[in-house]
Amino acid sequence: MCSALIRTESLPVFLDDLWFKFRRIDLVRGDGLPQQLLDSYALIVVRTGMGQLMVDLQEYGLRGQTVYIIRPGQTLGAEFGAYSNLEMYVIHFDIYQDSGAFDSFPLKGEVPVGSGDQLLELCDLMLLSSQSACELERFRGQSAFQELLYRILKNFRTEQDNEGLGTLERTKLYIDQYYAEALSVHQLSQMAGLSPKYYGELFKKTYGISVMDYIAQTRVNSAKKLMLQSNARLADIAHQVGFNDEFYFSRKFKKETGVCPTAYLKNRRRRIAAYMSPVLGFLLPLNMMPFAAPLHPKWTAYYHKMYRSDIPLHLSAYRYNQDWEANVDALMNSAPDLIIALDILRPEEQAKLEQAAELALIDSMSDWRTQFRQVACLVEAEQEAEAWLRAYEWKARSAREQLSRRIGDERLMVLSLHKDELINCPARAVGEVIRDDLQLNVTVPTRSLEHRQDTILVSELMESDPDWILLNVRQESETLAYWEMLKASTQWRDLKAVRKNQAHMIHSDPWREYSAYACKRMLDDLLYHISGDRPD
Repeated sequence: MCSALIRTESLPVFLDDLWFKFRRIDLVRGDGLPQQLLDSYALIVVRTGMGQLMVDLQEYGLRGQTVYIIRPGQTLGAEFGAYSNLEMYVIHFDIYQDSGAFDSFPLKGEVPVGSGDQLLELCDLMLLSSQSACELERFRGQSAFQELLYRILKNFRTEQDNEGLGTLERTKLYIDQYYAEALSVHQLSQMAGLSPKYYGELFKKTYGISVMDYIAQTRVNSAKKLMLQSNARLADIAHQVGFNDEFYFSRKFKKETGVCPTAYLKNRRRRIAAYMSPVLGFLLPLNMMPFAAPLHPKWTAYYHKMYRSDIPLHLSAYRYNQDWEANVDALMNSAPDLIIALDILRPEEQAKLEQAAELALIDSMSDWRTQFRQVACLVEAEQEAEAWLRAYEWKARSAREQLSRRIGDERLMVLSLHKDELINCPARAVGEVIRDDLQLNVTVPTRSLEHRQDTILVSELMESDPDWILLNVRQESETLAYWEMLKASTQWRDLKAVRKNQAHMIHSDPWREYSAYACKRMLDDLLYHISGDRPD
């Protein structure tokens, strides 16, 4: 047996005690896979193309000859890119133990497996079997899944074998490590064994950015951290990250961030910690970037994607504030000047935060405009807040006129699906933005104004039969499984909004956040879904 392969004779020691249960298989294509929380194991097999996979906070390059193992409790999402033809299988399964202590599945993350043709044949068979009306054929899918696991465990390569790591991704990792050196497309293409022209095209197709722009972006992101962590001169920082000319560095910095390096530093002199994501949604409209904020590709997807390079200290946003003790410890070790939070803290949590720094609490029962002004007062940006609010009111009036022409008095319903429950007007901001700011004909239950949830039955939805539906499907396994069943039902397909293609999917981010920035993004999202207008 080749030394690059694991010794398969050692595997039955743990396999004898484990049972593997195949749940379902999905073939994912198109724009990508929204971030979701898993309650089972997941196995990803790439069918064709390349893209980016995010597991919790870890990024992987999706490619063939490699599988990816994700565990229960982790989050999973994928971006395919504008030019990608990526297709991938996502297989959900459970592991049960016959006896003794359960040691989790020995493989995790990225697992090179050599040739993937046999794996794809088994995935094709599993998909076909799972869609069959014949019980015996569906059982065959279980058999194919067991064979798939066998081939993966038999053939996966050890971590020391780098052949599984794509040459393109190796050059990207090289840039991440040696960005301060003099790098060129010619040099990197030689490392990849490709022509410079093909390498540049392939890099942009895979990662959505040119090679040289990625190098500049990496250098600027490193410069941001150095600027916040030291008192070094900008010229020294520029040279340290790979720019030979301070003025060229300033131009690149402004291109990446929208502001020059001196303005960037001025806005960050005071180390402000946004302890909760809505606080970040109040600071950003004031053009203030906090020193610390909760970031996660699922629970704060937009902020994680747009601002993770600008915020030095990433607090955990896992299930919103589940890791609060670790977040408090991180703040105590980083000595911020000010911590801003909503007044919904646990007593012990508040006591510890007060030990870490000055703590300012925002009234959670106030409307978002009042909360926004409270935050602006704390950071001495009252004029900026009033200017932003005037711009928001103008935008809301413009959107109201545009939507009025498009849908008139047609009835709109905003729903959230959680497990097998439909919730009408699921978040506080929904009613305020759609009913008050846009004055649309939306059904808002009285109890939602008291921040409670109003569950409705599918039969009640059919009776109401709105003209438009905005639906947020929680990205968790149990909810997603029910959604597949619901959207295939006659009840759902017979709804007026569904028949007229006026039922649209909306994301939890921003629709479940209560902040100034989230409300503005809701306006943009609604205009896009109903009028087809892209946000400004």
